[in-house]
Amino acid sequence: MLVQMKVEGLLFDPRSSMYILLLKEMGGARNLPIWIGKPEADSIALALGRVVTPRPLTHDLIKNIFDGLSVRMSRVVITEMVDNTYYALIHIDTGKQEVPIDSRPSDAVGVALRLNVPIYVEEDMLEIKKTDELEEWLKNLKPEDFGNIM
Repeated sequence: MLVQMKVEGLLFDPRSSMYILLLKEMGGARNLPIWIGKPEADSIALALGRVVTPRPLTHDLIKNIFDGLSVRMSRVVITEMVDNTYYALIHIDTGKQEVPIDSRPSDAVGVALRLNVPIYVEEDMLEIKKTDELEEWLKNLKPEDFGNIM
C-alpha cells in the first residue's frame, strides 16, 4: 500500500554533516527522514522556494526533457531501504505505458517538486523503527530548525 507524503522540510544533521529530507504523511503524523547530500538539498530548497536559476540545473534539465518529449511524470514512490540506502522509482507515463525508472529518493523528490507530482512511500517503509535518539530529536524540532539551508 502507498502512503502519500509531502516535503515537510530540510534539516542539517551536525552529527553526520549531511542534510535530512523530512517527508511527512499527508493527513497523518508519520515522518520519514532521509539523509541526503548538500547538492541535492540545495536543489530541493530551490524547488521549495520556487527559485528560478539563469540556466537549468540537473533537476530542471530532467523536467525540461520530460516537457520536450511530451512525457509525464505521474508519481514518485520510495520503495525500500537496503543497507541504510533508500531506493525510489520515478513513474513515467509515455501515453502508451507507464515506465518505472530507478532513482535516488533525493533526485526523485527534486524533480517531483518541479513537476508538482505526488510523492508516495511504501507503507512498510514507515514501519521501520527509528532509533530512540532520532525519534526524540524529531519530536523536539522547532519551526526555526527548518530555516534556509543555502
